[in-house]
Amino acid sequence: VRLRGSARTLSEGANPFSPPWTRHRRHRCRHRHRHRPDSHPSLLNHFWPKHVSAGEQQVSRTHWTHPPCVYTPPLLDTFRTQTMRILFNSAVACALLLSASTSAFAPPNGRASSSVRAFGVRSALRSTAESSAPPSSTGVPDGINPEYAPLYQRKSRPEYVPGKISDPDYVRIFDTTLRDGEQSPGATLTSSEKLEIARMLAKLGVDVIEAGFPIASPDDFDAVRQIADVVGNEVFEDGYVPVICGLSRANEKDIKRAWDAVKGARRPRVHTFIATSKIHMETKLCKTPDEVVDIAVNAVTYAKGLGCEDIEFSPEDAGRSDPEFLYRILGEVIKAGATTLNIPDTTGWNMPWEFGGLIKMLRENVPGAENVVFSTHCQNDLGLATANSLAGAQNGARQLECTINGIGERAGNASLEEVVMSLALKGSTQFGGGPGTGKLYTAINPVHITPTSKMVAEYTGMKCQPHKAIVGANAFQHESGIHQDGMIKNKSTYEIMTPESIGLMRGDAQSGAGIVLGKHSGRNAVGTRLKELGYDLEPEKLNAVFARFKEVAEKKKGGLEDEDLEALVTDQAGLVNELWEVTGLHVSTGMSGIPTATVTMMGPDGVERYVAATGTGPVDAVYKAIDQITGVSVNLLSYSLASVTEGIQALATTRVMISPKTGGPNESLSTNAQSGITMEKKFSGAGSDTDIVVASARAYTSALNKLLSWNVRRKEMESQEEDDSVANSAISAGNAEVTVVGGHQP
Repeated sequence: VRLRGSARTLSEGANPFSPPWTRHRRHRCRHRHRHRPDSHPSLLNHFWPKHVSAGEQQVSRTHWTHPPCVYTPPLLDTFRTQTMRILFNSAVACALLLSASTSAFAPPNGRASSSVRAFGVRSALRSTAESSAPPSSTGVPDGINPEYAPLYQRKSRPEYVPGKISDPDYVRIFDTTLRDGEQSPGATLTSSEKLEIARMLAKLGVDVIEAGFPIASPDDFDAVRQIADVVGNEVFEDGYVPVICGLSRANEKDIKRAWDAVKGARRPRVHTFIATSKIHMETKLCKTPDEVVDIAVNAVTYAKGLGCEDIEFSPEDAGRSDPEFLYRILGEVIKAGATTLNIPDTTGWNMPWEFGGLIKMLRENVPGAENVVFSTHCQNDLGLATANSLAGAQNGARQLECTINGIGERAGNASLEEVVMSLALKGSTQFGGGPGTGKLYTAINPVHITPTSKMVAEYTGMKCQPHKAIVGANAFQHESGIHQDGMIKNKSTYEIMTPESIGLMRGDAQSGAGIVLGKHSGRNAVGTRLKELGYDLEPEKLNAVFARFKEVAEKKKGGLEDEDLEALVTDQAGLVNELWEVTGLHVSTGMSGIPTATVTMMGPDGVERYVAATGTGPVDAVYKAIDQITGVSVNLLSYSLASVTEGIQALATTRVMISPKTGGPNESLSTNAQSGITMEKKFSGAGSDTDIVVASARAYTSALNKLLSWNVRRKEMESQEEDDSVANSAISAGNAEVTVVGGHQP
């Protein structure tokens, strides 16, 4: 460290040997470095590592400023300078010898080292989260090796036509993360978070985005409509634009609400459903089979009458329904105008061979089956959601419904990343027997899987288990000595795909570059490491993470690990809806006396307020003080505190979940899409700091900000609806008055 600092100082004319007490602290210039444009690579058969020349590596430069040199005796200065030069030249020679020895012992197949490959592929796999415009389908950013030009080509897909797919081998991907995924307990998303996720899903290339359940609440309606108006009209250069879908129960009120939310999209779809299994019809609906058929037909007919040309119908709990009844009801909704028939294994009851057989029977026995697209929606109660979805595809289903990270009701849904990568790797060889040639494919761009997965995990607060397929932290980790030996010799011995193919860079920490992120690290180093970890942050968010990074790095010795950096990203995720901010905090606690906390907060009006409160402990006192300042009334449903890394200086991450008190000033009710039950919404928050009390305060404030933002949007929507209702009443009254005065019909 002394040698490196001395060399840098000599190169800029300063004296490195001045006494410590006369030396000034160096400050890094706050120059922003311009990055190359980000990219949008697609898989395109790049599942295997490729050689990347060392010339692709780039090293960011850091600028320094120094005070005037301090005088030292000339003879001593010359001696020290010559000594330093000898040491510097020796270090350079050692580095060259080390590089030569590394090349001499390279594997006989001549592949580049993992560090060189990581630098080269990183430049090819940058995404464009900073750009608001849709990514180019053919453009390659300047400075990119021409070898990687094919990675920037978006995958082609058949022209979208409701109810038809011109290529029988093409499989549509229907993502329901924003609807079924959000029904996971504690996975509440705000409107702005939903919009960001929808944009990432469009970048990923999903065919259909189920944006939500509009009737559930005004906020849900507003979020779906915003996605339809924005993402549903952002046409990519290759002509792609996602279908925006809204879910509704089989009644006119729900369907009208769903249609109003999605009709602003270029390709709107209404998805309506009703249960068809015996247990559901008898105990939940209290309806006869004939009544259920009538309700389903009327629902589809009403949706078509509103002007919707793309209608999806789902017989809920089809996996436990009588096949003969399914033939009947599905045939009737086809006649009424349904274009997609979704077959849900709602309870995750079926085995793959059962579910695949059901899809085959429906295609063969439902009247008019040739005029619709069959779809699957599989729950993961027995861990078979992905297997059942793929079995459905093998037997003719050409739309697969899934969610990012497999989140959803109870045990979750089929995982998008698992379904997509299974088809990418095995779709051309293992799916014969259905329509077409059996060489199934999708138009998903897998290099965006990791950024999308991380965004969903951060915003929902639902982290993936480390051993989760494709996107888990351990998915591309190797600890066994036998595995490590195989990986050193040939990476394909234990990896059937490269992490780069899904947008996950193994990074410098994985390849031995040894970059330590500490208090002297710059924004470029932090941003580069975040991209290697799969985070595509906009400049504003990167600045916020970098500011927190500097605060923590000043307190934490030894630098920050990857886990610390990811915790800071999560800590800043709640700032999207920031209304209140903790600006000061002091606690007094111990074995004697009453725990007391003094909290200072900045409100939405820019005014700082402070309150002192007591509690059963320091965290309880802090939370009571925050409640008094913000004026909320909530129940703390869960509180968890974990150390990100080991050691006394480890970063602490706190996660909380809150729910407004029933009848309180912040009451927030929503309707569950499946059960129709109205209940209080839950809001989660996360915070990180080396001080556990500060981390707890940040997490609680993040959850409160989500709650308050949700209530603000809900009240705005209710006010707008009241104004519209008053205006319509006035118009009706005016028309009636004209009729009476005239004395006759016009």
